[in-house]
Amino acid sequence: MRELARTNGVPIHLNLNVRGLHPSATLAINEKSNALREAGYNVYKLGLGQSPFPVPEPVVGALRANAFQKDYLEVKGLGALREAVAGYRRRRHGTDCSADDVLIGPGSKELMFLLQLVYYGDLVIPTPSWVSYAPQAHIIGRHVRWLDTRPENGRRLTARDLEELCKEDETRPRIVILNYPSNPTGGTYSSDELEAIAEVARDYGAVLLADEIYGELHHDGRHESIARYYPEGTIISTGLSKWCGAGGWRLGTFIFPRGLRWLLEAMANVASETYTSTSAPIQYAAVSAFEGGSAIEDYLLHARRILKALGGRLADRLLEAGVALERPEGAFYLFPDFSPHKKRLRERGVMTSAALCERLLEDTGVAMLPGDGFGRPAAELTGRIAYVDFDGARALAASRQTPPDRDLDETFLRTYCRSSVEAVDLICAWLET
Repeated sequence: MRELARTNGVPIHLNLNVRGLHPSATLAINEKSNALREAGYNVYKLGLGQSPFPVPEPVVGALRANAFQKDYLEVKGLGALREAVAGYRRRRHGTDCSADDVLIGPGSKELMFLLQLVYYGDLVIPTPSWVSYAPQAHIIGRHVRWLDTRPENGRRLTARDLEELCKEDETRPRIVILNYPSNPTGGTYSSDELEAIAEVARDYGAVLLADEIYGELHHDGRHESIARYYPEGTIISTGLSKWCGAGGWRLGTFIFPRGLRWLLEAMANVASETYTSTSAPIQYAAVSAFEGGSAIEDYLLHARRILKALGGRLADRLLEAGVALERPEGAFYLFPDFSPHKKRLRERGVMTSAALCERLLEDTGVAMLPGDGFGRPAAELTGRIAYVDFDGARALAASRQTPPDRDLDETFLRTYCRSSVEAVDLICAWLET
């Protein structure tokens, strides 16, 4: 009889879907970076995609005022919050929805997991993609179909590629991920591209999961939801973590079309047996975030302004150094491809994206994530940069003191976003020497 693995003499029985699973790459690099800093090393933290900006003061004040809230709330979420989320979608994006179409969860990540759990179908993921979509599918036992993207298309999903996949089995149930502005590229889609993808999804009955968690961080404030073109089959995912700087608060939202209300109900039923409900004080505080107002608008205006200036400056520097990448249009990411330096990197023993990131960390102190964590081939010399290593509160205050008709120039960026600027300068110097 085969001997089981044991810990302290107790047999270990691991679910086969979990065996071999590693910690989330983003969380792992953050913990490693923190440990190196605590050990006295100078580390530039470009790994974890955490907003550098503080939670807006009105939202913090609402949390403070509701700290006493201790009761279990409805599984689907606080009624006032669900109404605020629906109102926000109607105002900002023209989405035809009501509070009954909204589900609140402890982070959109948890809601994505529940969606795959209750909906039986393939998960279609364009690459590069966020690191946790595929591992969630593997945990549950769902089939993942990767859709490759190409630099000439800005690493965006095309309607043609989606249609070619759907034609292989026209009636197969599918959830198609569409995350934009993108983690990891910072890219987004034009209206024509969204309309074409929506038409294909409709033709084949695919469910679209529009992960719009970075929607409010479109650098020009012009995010457009694909739900405008495929309202009957699009689930919209968002939350507080990115645009509101509240990642640790763990609050996510799903908005369902009325024809998929059965899916909302099924997810709520599972939620009732797992996490019960989302933190009460957080939900009460989140109402003020989704209701918006002048303070929230001012916050977003300056956050976008800073990210646009910084992302453009870093992209320009990498391009000057001969690195291939798409210029960011939203969020706070770059996805550089170091393949133009492949020959010189091979001479240094760098053959994979993981080896590239290890050498960068060792030689420069810059922590970034390898492209293979985002669904790219290991031998492709890509990586993700999260340009968030700066004091967001200080940068916001300085932006507010800078006239709106004046660009945030090199002096501003080196003063208020210094670590991110220095980190990319170090990467380029490492490549050039």
